Amino acid sequence: MDYVVLVLGFVLLIKGADLFVGGSSSVAKLLKVPSIIIGLTVVAFGTSMPELSVSVTAAILGNNDLAVSNVLGSNIFNLLVVLGCCAVIHPVRAKESLLKKEFPFSIFISVILLLLNSDFSVAKVLGGEGTFVLGRMGGALFLVLFAVFLLATVKAAMSSRAQQPEDIEEYEVMTPFKSAVYIAGGLIGIILGGDFVVDSACNIAEYFGMSQTFIGLTIVALGTSLPELVTSMVAAGRGENDLAVGNVVGSNIFNILLILGISSVITPIHLDITAVYDTVILIIASMIVYGAARSKGEIKRMEGALFLAVYAAFFMYILWR
Repeated sequence: MDYVVLVLGFVLLIKGADLFVGGSSSVAKLLKVPSIIIGLTVVAFGTSMPELSVSVTAAILGNNDLAVSNVLGSNIFNLLVVLGCCAVIHPVRAKESLLKKEFPFSIFISVILLLLNSDFSVAKVLGGEGTFVLGRMGGALFLVLFAVFLLATVKAAMSSRAQQPEDIEEYEVMTPFKSAVYIAGGLIGIILGGDFVVDSACNIAEYFGMSQTFIGLTIVALGTSLPELVTSMVAAGRGENDLAVGNVVGSNIFNILLILGISSVITPIHLDITAVYDTVILIIASMIVYGAARSKGEIKRMEGALFLAVYAAFFMYILWR
């Protein structure tokens, strides 16, 4: 029964996020908000809603391992599997501005996360013992950085739109009532889906004697990353590589700053040493992908296959430990 509830939870999360984005985008257009702002806020937030729902629900219920491993697992999955699959379909090229700003910023905040997760203690990490805490102050810092990042991104996008007014992306405009129904239905689906996923994942982990960290890094991370996977692979198939890479990098930034920020502000998150190790793996994966994209100007098919192989090795590692 738990497997059925888990699948139902994923369906509710993904469909709920889709309804929420559609309704919110329609309301924004009714209020004359530029499309570029909708894309950078509502749509980006919507694709991260599954991770947000799962992590916040887990934090409220005290399932801290699941809250953090969901974000770390999703980010690693996005980098290695989503971009790997996209590159195998079609070589992926990213905008120079993305490689100069957003991508380095995502690595920078991952390093900050490592420092916060490790309590700034090299001795504790090397000792491999003790409990680590991502506290409310760290969460507040992430939320401040998120606000600064969002404002800077919107400002840059508006400047770019002013220079290239012909580049317009349209969103469907519905009636106010239909928009409200979509938003409400989406939020209900997201909230219920988050509850279902967290409860069933914890039950499955307990039944098989697996840790919440393993479930969060694998099953839950895969399920909550499905929106990014589908969006990026469709974009890559159409040759829209900027969207594929930008979606992954933007989602990873949202996951760390917004999701872990909110989760740790709600309640301090207590971690074990594996969360610190996984954060190091996230940084290494980020640098590998960034180096590949930067050195040759694009991520080629062979490099995409390499990313998938690295993820397979990572999966075997977490299965072994």
